[in-house]
Parts: sequence; C-alpha cells; structure tokens
Amino acid sequence: MKSDSGESSASHPPSRSPSGAFEATSAGTEKTHLPPAPEGKYLAVLTLGALGVVFGDIGTSPLYALRECFTGHHPIPPTPGNVLGILSLIFWALVLTISVQYLAIVLRADNRGEGGILALMALLRPSGERGAGGGFLIVAVGLFGAALLYGDSIITPAITVLSSIEGLRIVTPAFDPYIRPIAVVVLLVLFSLQKKGTAGMGAIFGPIMLVWFAVLAILGVVHVTTAPEVLSAVNPLHAVRFFQQNGVVGFLLLGAVFLVITGGEALYADMGHFGAKPIRAGWYGLVLPSLLLNYFGQGALLLTKPDAAANPLFGMVPKWGLLPLVALATIASVIASQAVISGAFSLTRQAIQLGYMPRLKIAHTSEKEIGQIYLPSINWILAIACVWLVLSFGSSSALASAYGIAVTTTMAITTTLMYVHARRAWNVPKAIALPVAGLFLCIDLSFLGANLVKVFHGGWFPLAVATFVFMLMTTWKRGRQILSARLREASLPVDVFLQDVEKRPPTRVRGTAVFMDRIPEGIPPPLLHNLKHNKILHERVVFLTVVTDEVPRLKEKERSRLEYLGPGCWRVTLHYGFMENPDVPRALRKLKLDGKGFEPMETTFFLGRETLIASKRPGMALWREHFFAWMSRSEGRATAFFNIPPGRVVELGLQVEL
Repeated sequence: MKSDSGESSASHPPSRSPSGAFEATSAGTEKTHLPPAPEGKYLAVLTLGALGVVFGDIGTSPLYALRECFTGHHPIPPTPGNVLGILSLIFWALVLTISVQYLAIVLRADNRGEGGILALMALLRPSGERGAGGGFLIVAVGLFGAALLYGDSIITPAITVLSSIEGLRIVTPAFDPYIRPIAVVVLLVLFSLQKKGTAGMGAIFGPIMLVWFAVLAILGVVHVTTAPEVLSAVNPLHAVRFFQQNGVVGFLLLGAVFLVITGGEALYADMGHFGAKPIRAGWYGLVLPSLLLNYFGQGALLLTKPDAAANPLFGMVPKWGLLPLVALATIASVIASQAVISGAFSLTRQAIQLGYMPRLKIAHTSEKEIGQIYLPSINWILAIACVWLVLSFGSSSALASAYGIAVTTTMAITTTLMYVHARRAWNVPKAIALPVAGLFLCIDLSFLGANLVKVFHGGWFPLAVATFVFMLMTTWKRGRQILSARLREASLPVDVFLQDVEKRPPTRVRGTAVFMDRIPEGIPPPLLHNLKHNKILHERVVFLTVVTDEVPRLKEKERSRLEYLGPGCWRVTLHYGFMENPDVPRALRKLKLDGKGFEPMETTFFLGRETLIASKRPGMALWREHFFAWMSRSEGRATAFFNIPPGRVVELGLQVEL
C-alpha cells in the first residue's frame, strides 16, 4: 500500500519488534519478540505518564456518568434497589469490558508495539488475500471504526469541560449564565495551546491526574463508610433484579451506564506511547480502585441523600471544598481533552500515511518525541465543532445524549476484528474464540442497542461525522487507485524507453534528477514531458517511489530498495511505516549510485502536478470524482510532506481524466 506517491501493493517485510528480531514459526508466519518490559523506576515513570494521557477520558467519567443514570433522558428514582442495581452494572462493565476484554486480551494485539483500530486493521490485512471480499470487509469495517473516533474526539472535550465547570452552579446559582461562556473560553485556550505541543505540559499531566484519582478515592472511602451496604453491589444479582424491576427503561439505562467506560478504546489506541505493562499497572493499581471507590461513594451518598442525584460528585464535598474540586475537575477535563485531541492528530497521520487521507500540514512539537505532532487544520476543525456543541446543546446532560454511540460501535468493531486476529494470528481454536468473542460482542451490542435511542437526541452528530469521514477516506483511496491506473496507462515501459535513448541519445547534463513516481513500474510521465520539451536528460536519473507499509515503523536496513535499470538510470523504493514521517533527502543521502552519493546541490526533484478532470469513464460516481478532484487541489504540497527543499524542486503540470 502506498501513501500519496503510489497505490499499488508492495512486499511487506516480516513482522518485527522494535529491535527487528523475529523467528519463523511452523505456520510460516513470524513470531515477534518484543523488547523487555519496563521494570522498577522506569515502569513507575511510564505508569505516571500514562495517568496523564491514557486514563484522562475514562478518569473524568465520574463527573457525569452516575448522574445521567438518575437524571438523564430515562430518569429513575434513586431508591436503594435502583442505586445498587446501577452500581452493579457499573462494576461489571468496568471489570468485564475494561479489565478483562481490553487490558487482558485486546492489548495483546499490537502491531510492532502500536495499538488502535487502524493498527489492528493493518495487522489483519497482510494475512488475507488482497482484493478478496474478506479483506475488503476488514478494511471497510476498520475504516468506519476509525471514522467514528473523530466524533468522539469532538464530543469528549465538550462534555468533560462543560460538566466540570457546571460544578460552579452548586457553589452559587449566580454562575449559571456564565457556564457556557466559561466553557467556550477554556476550550479555545486549550485548542490555541496545541501548537506549542504537550512536551512542557506532559511533565505535570501525570502528577495532576494522580492527585485527581487520589481525591476520587478519598471521597469514595469517606462516603462508603456512611453506607457500607453499597459494597454488596458487586453481586451481579443486583443487576439482574434491576432489569426485572425496570424492564425496557432498565435496558435503555445501559446507555448511561456505558459512560463509565467511554475511554476504553483509548487504552488500546495509546498503547504505542507507553506499552501494555504501564497501562495495566496504572489501571489495576490505581485507576480501577479509585473509580470503583468513587462510584460506590456516590451511590452511598444517594442512599443517604437522594436529592444529591442532580450532581453526586460535587455533592460529596463540603461547601468549602467545592471551588477547589471544580478547579481540579476542570484541569482534569482539560487533560482528558488533550489526550483525545492528540489521539485525533495521531489517527489522522496514520490515515494519511496509509493513503486514506490527503496530505495535511504536520508540525512536530518536540525534537525528542516523534509522536508529538500538531495538525493545524484538524485542530481548528475540532475547536469549531466543540464550541458549536457547547453552544447548541447547552449542558453536559444534553451532550450525554450524543455521547456513547460512536464508542460503542467502535468497540463492537474492535471485538469483531479481534476474533479474526485471534483465529488467524494466534491460532485460537474456534471452540474457544467464538464463545469468548460472542460474550464480549453481546455486551458491546447491548450497550450499542441502548445507545441507539440517542440518535434522535444528538447521537446523529457522531454518526454524521463518521459517515462524512468514511466517505472522505474511501473516496480518496479509490481516487488514488484510479489516478495510478490512468498514470500507468500513460507511462512507457522501461525497456522501450532505454532502447529509444540508446538510438537517439539526448543531451546529458550534470547532476542527478529524481522523478517522484506514484507507480513503481514504467517511466513516469513527468520525465517524458521534461524530455519532450527540454530535450535533455541528467547524467543520473532516479525513479523514486515512496511506499507506506502496514506496520508502524521500519528499521533503517528495511528502508530502501535500489534497482539498476540501465545506463544512468535507477529505481529507488523507500519504505516507511504508517507512524513515520517520510524524509526523502535523508534516506537518499544513505544511498550510493555507481559509488557516488547524492549531493544536495546537484540533485533536482521533479514532481508531477496533476490537474484532475472528472469524466464518465468507469471508476467512481461522478460526484465522487469531483470531490476527489477538489481534495487533490486542496492537498498539502509534496515538498513539505517529503521534507524536500523547495528550491530543488521542478513541478510539471499534467492533465488526467479520471
């Protein structure tokens, strides 16, 4: 698979660990050897960092989750039976979905250390036949799951910031008219700071979230001691009785219960930043106990003060502690939002590298951490959408109606893909894989079914975002395939070109000409146009194709492939992982042609600048061709994407009918 420099398949190197080691198994696949797991002080540092990035979303759910169960769209009275039933559902949701499904199973499916639905999709594709129906279905399902995460990236900052600032309403009703303006200001400041990166803020994210989880735990313990009977909610019979007593309303309340696990998918997506062991250590050692204690504490509060259901978390503190808790909650919500925004940047870069989105400007905000990036266009689209949500929905309770449907669908997709991965890569017998996947899929689909009623109350928003992003990604991918086919039709076979050059030698000039080629075959049209109009050929001609493999990163020895074509002509293929940023000049400097390297001042890069014209030729619907042509015109410049010095570039215009 290629990035914007081409679309045809390339041979994939064996699956390797970051160290590059692998061994063949009897099935003919490769068994990855991961680097040693972090231990001691290093593990503690990574775990602390994970608190500030990985657990922000799920860690701020106590702000609104239990409240929505009793005051949301399907309110029920906070009777002892209802409180214990809801707490039982929360307990088992956190244990089964997060602790067992994601932490114990899903985190084992890493693509060279990287996680997330696109990494999982890329992990599955090489094991199937390209172009086969099964492979197409995996890609389609994986892409839609990734598209859904954009809707989540918009809703999470809005609901977390708004729910934390709504605590001011408890301090005094005089703050009520200022809730939304304050939330908008906080969001705009948050998105404005993205261009500075998280390197400076990252050092304090972990400690702040450590304080946040400690406060949640302490508040929970204090209130559990006032009504210790809430601990009996660990008995699943309370959940069964809850459904028996509340019927359809009880099932629909699963949509509110799901709010406690909305950050689960982020645990998998952020695995590449910290590794599985620090995430598991942070979850089992601190986050899970703190969340459970706080939810049980909120439940104990409702047993003694049912009228606290309007905002149980802030009802847990005395009046003097309200402002400090609001401040801490606001900071925690900003950190949670930061993690989601960074995740959207990372997801977009993966999509660009895998050829599912046009080139966008990517700025690196850290000289040391390659994962810290900033995409201005994505940042401000998210900012505008978040502000619109706050102003349109007005409250976190209203936003909760839009929250959940995207994540439940993504989780169901992840479960399905994990079943395929377990059967193909882990060789798990069907008799084991099917019941386990069936159990988790039943849970996912139950949450999804309960959330479907939210579609008409705001749930349409993430679905609309996902549908648009999915259409964009599939149109771009298909358009690039059609464009490559059209360029292949216009190219000239290498042997024919070399014979023609030998018969009628053009004037050769000093230096090296690098022709960026989308397809690793034939002679690229820009060279033919240059030869036709300028009547010259450089003494060294390189046809360069950049390929994105379906792995996160590659070792340097896997980077390049050099092929001698004929007198003065070579074909170079550069391979990059979908988490890497192509640096063409750097890669070329490590190559030698006829014993001579690439001199920057003697190298000229020739790029084709296609003008795309929609046509009725077989390919895509006409409206999609127009949309693809518009995206192509709006695409970022290849020079910046490939880190090519603009002063060494010649662009040649081409007209291509789609």
